Amino acid sequence: MPVSSVTMRSGYPKMASLPPHSSGFPKWIRWSALGWLLIWTPAYWHTWGAANFLHLCDIAVVLTCLGLWSANALLLSSQAVSSLLIDTVWILDATARFFAGRHLIGGTQYLFDATFPLWVRMLSLFHVVMPFLLLGALRRVGYDRRGWIVQSAIAIPVVVFARWAATPKMNINFVYTDPFFHRTWGPAPLHIIAVLVFLIFVVYLPTHLLLCRLFPPAQDGETLA
Repeated sequence: MPVSSVTMRSGYPKMASLPPHSSGFPKWIRWSALGWLLIWTPAYWHTWGAANFLHLCDIAVVLTCLGLWSANALLLSSQAVSSLLIDTVWILDATARFFAGRHLIGGTQYLFDATFPLWVRMLSLFHVVMPFLLLGALRRVGYDRRGWIVQSAIAIPVVVFARWAATPKMNINFVYTDPFFHRTWGPAPLHIIAVLVFLIFVVYLPTHLLLCRLFPPAQDGETLA
């Protein structure tokens, strides 16, 4: 039975139709993803150091590019869970700072810090592109229902390690103070648990449920070749 017929009968939106299993991403997308990593990674490393790559949003860049290169639905699904809401908040915060002169919750201060090269700061505009890129990718490959579990499994060690590797000034993944009240929620273990609970159940789970409604399951949860 054609995929389009299954999609229509299952009640998913028209936007959720899947291509044949044999289709991956066009070569220009795959090579663009690889080229981006070759430019973005050393630029960020040189400017902000290796610890900066403990940011979940930066991990999302790497895994999304790898997902595009390999047409891996699970990688793309997990990073959609990770990025869609976070990047939207990033965009809103940066927009508020640009037009109103103040941040909504913070996290984009570095974007307006002239001590860093402008061209490197402009690379952070990947936050604007990522939601559209990931939604377009999921439209092609479907949403792997394991995305929420996989992203939660990624976030747990990353957040724990960020507390050990990052300084309070860096506050990577808000492992020292939260973005809303700018306070620490008890001793380090308690604060880390609070961060993880918020990410997994307030950020990731609703995103997962929304993606389940918008997109049909990825075909067999496999890599599309």
